[in-house]
Amino acid sequence: MKKHLRLLAAQLFAAVLVLSALTALSGPAHAGTPADDAALAAEWRAAWDTHRFHETTPPAPGSGRSRAQDSISITIDAPVARVFPAYSDFSNHIGKHSFLKRVVVHKSCFVRGERHINLTAVEEIPYEGTIVTSNTHAQQRIDYAGLYYETDSWTFPGVVTHQRIVFTKLPGGRTRVTEDLTFDADTSMIDFALANGVSSHRATQAALKQAIENHDL
Repeated sequence: MKKHLRLLAAQLFAAVLVLSALTALSGPAHAGTPADDAALAAEWRAAWDTHRFHETTPPAPGSGRSRAQDSISITIDAPVARVFPAYSDFSNHIGKHSFLKRVVVHKSCFVRGERHINLTAVEEIPYEGTIVTSNTHAQQRIDYAGLYYETDSWTFPGVVTHQRIVFTKLPGGRTRVTEDLTFDADTSMIDFALANGVSSHRATQAALKQAIENHDL
């Protein structure tokens, strides 16, 4: 039982790591085999229909689940016209997350001026001599005119996240990026999800800031 719980924790940690990598995906997805992609598409649909991770209603009292929220921001010394497309392009996050292997886009379309992307991000995490695979199923919605994007996602063992990332023009050609983060999980795991999720997002922010300011992106 103890080893099983540690394995669940490893998968949850992997899930939280990948949450901060779920951005606009305006670049091409990494290729996988058609069979793998079809299976992931079926998993995505099952998660969407069963867990309804796009709904933002807080967990009901007595449900055994809790919600935790935080907001983090960073200032990047570059204009928003460069920061927004660089920060919201998932291909620019590759390498920022050691375990992220590929992303499969199941559908991409425009709905009332927003780009909606249904996707699965796949991570492979070394754990006690084996590889733990973590699939995060998500929907990304990008508002180019409003300079923000939102992501809803579900990951085993039942972590649901809602993210809103806003880009604000600042004097001197700088940009502030603010991430409002919401985590829903079993009450026994909510503190873990919040702490590790926020830590991962901060690390991603710092890595993207450096890359953008160094003109690597």
